Amino acid sequence: MFGDMAGMMGKLKEAQQKVEETKARLNHVLVDENGANGKLQVTLTANREIKAIQIDESLLQDAEELEDYLIVTLNKAIKKASDINEQELAAAAKSGMPSIPGMDMFK
Repeated sequence: MFGDMAGMMGKLKEAQQKVEETKARLNHVLVDENGANGKLQVTLTANREIKAIQIDESLLQDAEELEDYLIVTLNKAIKKASDINEQELAAAAKSGMPSIPGMDMFK
């Protein structure tokens, strides 16, 4: 009915391995986001790990303003990183999935 079960299991293991390899690679994909007219820059990996925050000295005068800029800029960077992460992992999973009629989950 489902054809070669051992072959499908092998394909599933392959897909899992590709996903794990993609996760490891995404640790090296950097996402930059600027805020406060270029006075604030955050860098994250595509796995959403903060790597760097650069703050212009002029922003250090007003803690509340700096907090607001940080929140907005970090949220934008996290969104970009999440989009990249989801696209890459979906592509990795889809490329290794066996073809099962009626089960096309990754369109």
